[in-house]
Amino acid sequence: LSSSASGASVVAIDNKIEQAMDLVKNHLMYAVREEVEVLKEQIKELLEKNSQLERENSLLKTLASPEQLEKFQSRLPAEVLCPEEQSPGAAAPAQHSGGSAV
Repeated sequence: LSSSASGASVVAIDNKIEQAMDLVKNHLMYAVREEVEVLKEQIKELLEKNSQLERENSLLKTLASPEQLEKFQSRLPAEVLCPEEQSPGAAAPAQHSGGSAV
């Protein structure tokens, strides 16, 4: 009789553990979905801002005289003028900043 009672106790504990794990999983999934929605909205806003800045940049380039463009470009650091020449790993750490812990 005691072995069946201890067996039932183990099953009850297993059930409680499974319920707790399901609760944690559901909470994490909800938190991840919420974070993904926030990030999607930020990406959308950044794409719109980027598009706006590209249009402004293009307009400014068309309105600027060749002398103004030359003067402006001489003030820019080399990595702004030729970003493809930078090492690929240089920008990698910045991609992970700004994330929130869940």
